[in-house]
Amino acid sequence: MSDSGEVLDIKIADLKATAPHIHHQSVALAQALTKLRHGLAAAGSPWGDDEQGEKFHKAYGPHVERIERSTRILADGLASIREAMVDMADGHIDNEELIRGVFSRIRVDHDGKNRGE
Repeated sequence: MSDSGEVLDIKIADLKATAPHIHHQSVALAQALTKLRHGLAAAGSPWGDDEQGEKFHKAYGPHVERIERSTRILADGLASIREAMVDMADGHIDNEELIRGVFSRIRVDHDGKNRGE
């Protein structure tokens, strides 16, 4: 329970329905990164190898590497979130079945006393 008194309401169906969308976005981001890498590689070094070109490359090169690394981290993170959502949904299903099994072994007698079977 949170400080505001709200209860965490996890809907297994929502987790299962959302996981494929997260996966799709992860794949799309990975494909965009591949397209970016191929486009940049195809462009080569259009700034040239003169003094101004080398200054530009010194400033530009590290940013490209950071963008590529960050995008890869984001794509991997989305894939990880998708896996966690699926695991969470499966875990809740397993937990519900376990609890259902525990309570199905308990019977209430006509006189209101509980007895385990």
